[in-house]
Amino acid sequence: MAVTVVFIGKLADLAGEDEREVPAPLTWSGLAGVLGADLAEAAADERTKIAVNGQVLADKTALDAGDGDEVALLPPVSGG
Repeated sequence: MAVTVVFIGKLADLAGEDEREVPAPLTWSGLAGVLGADLAEAAADERTKIAVNGQVLADKTALDAGDGDEVALLPPVSGG
């Protein structure tokens, strides 16, 4: 049983990979444990969004992903 965590943009650079398989189920409190300190800090940033199976969570602390789910970490966007 696994959840695929997908890293987008600068978070992929920080992770050193585009995605990672982690054990299911995955909750907000469990996310930090599978990410490591730097990525967990980036995920906790209020500007970082989390999507589960393409749906952005209004409250990322409500994360509850199960077997086969995809969790995407979406960094803040900048542009001009």
